Amino acid sequence: MISEWFQRVGSSIPRGFSRYFILELLKKMPHTGKEIIDYAIEQSNGIWKPSPGLIYPLLGRLLDEGLIEETKDGKYQLTKKGKDTANDVDKVNDIVKKQLEVLFRLGNVGRFVAIDLLEKISAMGSILSSNFANMTDEETKKYKQFLESELKKIQEKDVKKKGKEIKIE
Repeated sequence: MISEWFQRVGSSIPRGFSRYFILELLKKMPHTGKEIIDYAIEQSNGIWKPSPGLIYPLLGRLLDEGLIEETKDGKYQLTKKGKDTANDVDKVNDIVKKQLEVLFRLGNVGRFVAIDLLEKISAMGSILSSNFANMTDEETKKYKQFLESELKKIQEKDVKKKGKEIKIE
C-alpha cells in the first residue's frame, strides 16, 4: 500500500503525511520510534528516510494530543481517541477518493462526447465540402449563414462558462 504510493509520488512527501503514516502504522500494532523509521524506509524502498528529528517530536505531539500512549516496553500505541481519529481519516479519505473517481469519470464522459461530436462535425464537413461545387448560390448562402449562426452560439456559450470551468487532467 505505502510502497505503491511512494512509487507514484517519488520523494516529495506532502505536509502531514508523516502524521498519517504513524497513525496508520500504529493501527496494526505498537511500535518504537526506531521501528517506525525502519518501516518507513523499508516500505519506500529507501526513498523516504524520516529522521529521528522528525519522528520523535511528532510522536511527542501525538502523545500531547492524546492520540497515542507509550507502553511499558517503550513502544507507542493508539489510544481510543487515536483509533477514532485514524478511522475518521480513513472515512474522509474514502469520501474524497469516491468524489474524485466520479469527477474523473465525468471528465472522461465529457471528453468522449466532445470527441464524438468533433468526429461527426468533421464527417459532415467532408460531405458538405465534397458537394460544395454542386451547390447553387442560394444553397451556399444558406450553408454559410447556418455555420455563422452555429459559431455564434458556441462563442456565446463559451463566454457564459468562463469562471465556472473545472479542469480535470
